Amino acid sequence: MAGQSRKWMILVATIWIQAFTGTNFDFSTYSSDLKSVLGISQVQLNYLAVASDLGKVFGWSSGLALLYFPLWTVLFAAAIMGFVGYGVQWLVITNVIALPYILVFLCCLLAGLSICWFNTVCFVLCIRNFPANRSLALSLTVSFNGVSAALYTLAYNAINPISTQLYLLLNALIPLIVSFAALIPILRQPPLEPLPPDGVRRDSFMFLLLNILAVLNGVYLLLFGSKTSGVTSARLLFGGSILLLILPLCLPGLVYARNWYLHKVHSSFRLEGSGFILVDVDELEIHKGMVTREASFDGYQLMNDDVVLRTPITPVQKSFIEDDNNRSCCSKLITRNQLGMLGEEHPLFLLLCRSDFWLYYIAYFCGGTIGLVYSNNLGQIAQSLGQSSETTTLVTLYSSFSFFGRLLSATPDYIRAKFYFARTGWLAVALFPTTVALFLLASSGSLSALQAGTALIGLSSGFIFAAAVSITSELFGPNSVGVNHNILITNIPIGSLVYGFLAALVYESHSTAGSKTGSVVCMGRDCYFLTFVWWGCLSVIGLGSSVVLFLRTRRAYQRFEQDRIASSMLYS
Repeated sequence: MAGQSRKWMILVATIWIQAFTGTNFDFSTYSSDLKSVLGISQVQLNYLAVASDLGKVFGWSSGLALLYFPLWTVLFAAAIMGFVGYGVQWLVITNVIALPYILVFLCCLLAGLSICWFNTVCFVLCIRNFPANRSLALSLTVSFNGVSAALYTLAYNAINPISTQLYLLLNALIPLIVSFAALIPILRQPPLEPLPPDGVRRDSFMFLLLNILAVLNGVYLLLFGSKTSGVTSARLLFGGSILLLILPLCLPGLVYARNWYLHKVHSSFRLEGSGFILVDVDELEIHKGMVTREASFDGYQLMNDDVVLRTPITPVQKSFIEDDNNRSCCSKLITRNQLGMLGEEHPLFLLLCRSDFWLYYIAYFCGGTIGLVYSNNLGQIAQSLGQSSETTTLVTLYSSFSFFGRLLSATPDYIRAKFYFARTGWLAVALFPTTVALFLLASSGSLSALQAGTALIGLSSGFIFAAAVSITSELFGPNSVGVNHNILITNIPIGSLVYGFLAALVYESHSTAGSKTGSVVCMGRDCYFLTFVWWGCLSVIGLGSSVVLFLRTRRAYQRFEQDRIASSMLYS
């Protein structure tokens, strides 16, 4: 029982790490000051944002480090990299030291790499300690990475809401402090104990409680994250946010009291028949899907839409399949080289030969990555529209809705008992708000349009970031997810470079020289109008790619769900 309690302590520690290490999301709050101090152009500022995202290209190094060093050393290596990367930038922006542009670029790269190392540590902790509910643990903890900017804004308002340079100092110090706080739970990891079916359901219910707490946290940050009514009020609000992060520590006590709960309360409810039937052991499902792969290829038919009965393919069925294969070009695009079953391992060469992977890559590149680049440019966007005073509010808005989007990525697991929809289908749905938001921003330069567009883009990109790990695992194999997902997210630095460079060129073409420095400043809707139009058109391409991916993979998801239902009926 003590081991079960310790694993929840580890989950809380992982939430803390994620909540305070999404430091790349507050770049737009101090980017204008950094641009002014360095006396650089918008294109050069974009390269600094790219450097932070470029750290993801070297994310594989954290996995390599884990092969030779214990987890806690990788955690502190990440904290030290962030301390140096952001700390040196703080010294530069406060004019304590002067560094050439290339060294500032390397500091941004080091800071971005630290985020990848933190994420790897959190992924490993979730997978090791919650193998039965891995997707729920990942989606919950990754969600808190989206509230980092809102938490740092509260801390900024509570300390000194005058100088945005403070963000860099907080980015350097807070992750290091949180790493020390998380050290004891990480060092006392319990041995892995297989859970019985009732234990899996009990853990799933705990995750439901945690998600409710997470929603409360997100609503709190959305309502109060950018309040600037005074230092005293700001400190109270920041204290309230920390209290909400501490509340999950009650879970170990709930674990100790679970016997009382089961006998006194749980027995009066029938969770098995509710709409909150969560995913059972992921590895067991994938294993069963792979075991039944041959049978699925031989043929199957549905009975009562639930149970799969394997039968040989008849000549009539064969002729139907042949007719189906002789359809239009669109049909061939959907059916050619389709995935036969979820969970099949894809080594690097096979992955790169899969058209499904490139459809997935384009959907991410033209969806979630655009949202990330938008957040990097949010400071200049607000400034160009004469809304510089609203920058912190917009950053908080993006952060909060990104958090809600990440939480919503667990929706398919919660409602699958009553409504099952392929996760790639949810990806297509999640991309749609980005397209709407970008064309809204292009059509209007008002504050309300800016706020609505920022919220929609945050919601959309947050969902994509959180769902991507599960989708990669399902489509291309759980054992290869570390390598395959790092290959997928190479689109982020590429997109950051391409989209940011495009935005910078449009910005500078309408700008004038600044009054104090050699940097350029652009004012008016024209600064980002063409950028929003181009980004919107690209997001339509991403949306189309995600729809094709859904059509190509929905049959594999249906087979997977049918096998899951059949196996659950067999063991019930």
